[in-house]
Amino acid sequence: MSATSRTPRRAAAVLAATLLVLPTAHVAHAGPEGPALARAATRAVGVDAVHRHLIAFQRIADRNGGHRAPGSPGYLASADYVADKLTAAGFTVTRQEFPVSYSEPTAEHLVVGGERIDVNYMLFTPNTPVGGITGPLAVVADEATPGCEAADFADADYTGAIVLVRRGVCSFAVKQQNAAAAGAAATLIYNNADSWLRGSLGSDAAARIPTGGLSEADGRALRSRAGQPVSLDLRRFAEERTSVNLVAQTATGRADNVVVAGAYLDSVVEGPGISGNGTGAAALLETALALGSRPKAANAVRFVWWGSWEFGQLGSRHYVERLTFEQQLDIALYLNFDTLAAPNAGYFVYDGDNSTGQGPAPGPHGSAHIERTLVDYLASVGVRAQGEAQDPVSDQRWFTAAGIPSGTLFTGNQKRKTAAQAAEWGGTAGAPFDTCYHEGCDDLGNVGRTALGRNAKAVAWAVASYAASTGGVNGVPSRAQRAVTRSAAPQASAVAADLSTR
Repeated sequence: MSATSRTPRRAAAVLAATLLVLPTAHVAHAGPEGPALARAATRAVGVDAVHRHLIAFQRIADRNGGHRAPGSPGYLASADYVADKLTAAGFTVTRQEFPVSYSEPTAEHLVVGGERIDVNYMLFTPNTPVGGITGPLAVVADEATPGCEAADFADADYTGAIVLVRRGVCSFAVKQQNAAAAGAAATLIYNNADSWLRGSLGSDAAARIPTGGLSEADGRALRSRAGQPVSLDLRRFAEERTSVNLVAQTATGRADNVVVAGAYLDSVVEGPGISGNGTGAAALLETALALGSRPKAANAVRFVWWGSWEFGQLGSRHYVERLTFEQQLDIALYLNFDTLAAPNAGYFVYDGDNSTGQGPAPGPHGSAHIERTLVDYLASVGVRAQGEAQDPVSDQRWFTAAGIPSGTLFTGNQKRKTAAQAAEWGGTAGAPFDTCYHEGCDDLGNVGRTALGRNAKAVAWAVASYAASTGGVNGVPSRAQRAVTRSAAPQASAVAADLSTR
């Protein structure tokens, strides 16, 4: 029977049988040295089974307008698919509902001096009138805090202008609020990295004037074109909807030292979201099915599929902010899996101790151990992962903010792969890790199968390793480790006594 045709119960049974029949010394090596549970789980998670879930997500999107966006029929069908698989494997699945402001573009049109420029509407942007607005292009000085202070707009008359400003330092909302206060008709914010930009104004209350995002290249090119006529048409359909997080926890293991593992399940409205983040959601699902609902584990594992990453990480925020302090203390750590198979894949792990110096500070105590666990697994299969500063729009951030040790595995997005990275990992230097990131072409043809196979097993390795013991993160050893320590205590005492007489 092939890996793709095994039922979830069958996969869990195979894993359980492996652990019962084979003594630790005879279990085939899979990954670095670690618990038998982790080695068996890693073997049980295969790329064919993970890919089968991706096929399901693609077909769900195809039947629901081409996407699985938060609060959409495609998303709810995706949630049903995951929940049905988990229920069949013996899990009790909880659906945590929360409100989302659903939004999709109806017009994204920008012309400057007669040239069409790609523009992306920002979430919560006010609509332009049908047909758009016109005005001269005004360029905000590219200083240390561009557009972040009212004084940045004191050098000229911005009344009726379409303002161009660089991303950085302050929020998109603040930039467009300052532009609006200066009399601007609209704002164009261009990226400070080599990629396009969508972004969000945060809320309807924060929005003042129509605002769109541009790529860094287009933004820099437009800086020399101040005063040229601009036509901008940005409109969106919006309504309040309900989305859900899915939560499934193992029935075994300590409930006061829980390993939480999560991945976002939704897509953008532009496409089916198979690489980002069907891959993370699928790998997490297959890991849950392989581990089973009642593993012989020291710690409970809580699997969570987040319901609204694309509209501002609302699902993970809703979840963490509604935990009491005692419930947060019950969480030993958080593992986040995001876009695991970019077609021009890199291998990135969030920098838990800020050893790269790219982040503002180290993560909560234990985060460096999570980073090392992921890095060591990939190294065991011949891949040298790169530390990366935590993305400020990751689901991990809410756990980090609550002081919970956290780590994330991912393969890159619209940023471009450097020559050094291509030499290390293969692929194409100078091209984005994922050309179709957040685009309609993010479909089944946009998946790097090699990266998917490696990272799906890395997910299984990390989840099952911490299910066995979180000792390296928070000093809480597994039951088996505690038993070994206790049995060795008399012998250790005798040795110590003997040494004290010499």
